[in-house]
Amino acid sequence: MATHAPDPMRTTEGYSRYRTSLLAVAVLACLASAAPAALREPATTGSGPAGFCTATARQQLAACLFEVRDDLFNTRGICINESDSEDREECYAEAAAARSEGHDLCGDQFDARKALCGVLGEARYDPEFEEDDFDTDFSDLTRPNRYFPLGIGHRWSYAGGDETVEIEVLDKTKLIDDVTCIVVNDRVEEDGELVEDTDDWFAQNKNGDVYYCGEGSKDYEIFDGDAPPEPELVSIDGSFKWDRDGDKGGILFLGTPRVGAVYRQELSLGNAEDAATVLSTNYRYGRQPQLDRHVPRAFVQRFCSAGNCVVTAEASPLEPGAFERKYYAAGIGLILEVNAQSGDTLQLVGCNFDSRCNGLPMP
Repeated sequence: MATHAPDPMRTTEGYSRYRTSLLAVAVLACLASAAPAALREPATTGSGPAGFCTATARQQLAACLFEVRDDLFNTRGICINESDSEDREECYAEAAAARSEGHDLCGDQFDARKALCGVLGEARYDPEFEEDDFDTDFSDLTRPNRYFPLGIGHRWSYAGGDETVEIEVLDKTKLIDDVTCIVVNDRVEEDGELVEDTDDWFAQNKNGDVYYCGEGSKDYEIFDGDAPPEPELVSIDGSFKWDRDGDKGGILFLGTPRVGAVYRQELSLGNAEDAATVLSTNYRYGRQPQLDRHVPRAFVQRFCSAGNCVVTAEASPLEPGAFERKYYAAGIGLILEVNAQSGDTLQLVGCNFDSRCNGLPMP
């Protein structure tokens, strides 16, 4: 029988620590009391007693509150031009309610950012991103990531609820800050209609880490009455590029995942601030009940019966209290996403490079 390394999540103490950090880090999802040195610098007093990370969070709080104020004034200007008095009063009331909700959200985001600083430390976030550390030929990688493969032409299909997702590694690269990043297209449809079309840009570190270089995100909507009905571009929110307007990427998936590792995946202030933590590196159904919630047992047993799946949690201070658990299988990559609050899932239904994808059921 195969043996597995002890997992702190299996003990009463470990699970208690896990639940505590869900709250403390706005459900970033695990206590990372010792994030590896490669992922974070030692804490520093930095700019004042709070340090650089918290000082940044305070600036973001101020920016958020100013944005709420600006939205209020703009909306009041719209209200002034409502001719109907009832509509005008309703407009003012909605503007006041939106201001109140905005203030609450700014405060919650600030608390989540401070909690994340408590885990990562107070050092400046300025990760090294040097071209000599990364591969340039994606057809001949130095150390491919087993859990996040970037083979040219690889395709994955996912489904959940009314949503379907198609992901493909394109035979295209993008030079970002002198680092060669491969282009991965991600298309999302709801009820058969395109709602998002994104090009993600990933770099492969020679140590196995996959880095997130940025993304060009495009959100679409189809409006009633259009003839023919065609997706209309309505937003590019979330788009960022390393070293543009101060934006920085980060590690998307570790070459050697370690339980408790916490790391930023991106930092585009007020726009994209995802962080991740490794919950398990030896997951299989039935071993860690807290990670089995909302997980389809027969499905994950197909990939994780050997106890070698990796589970991470991803969250963003921009959405306090929300996080997703993600399950990865060696040789395939992402097989399942679970929304920890709603229980909604997005699961793999096909891929074009591994026989384990043959005959996968629809969720």
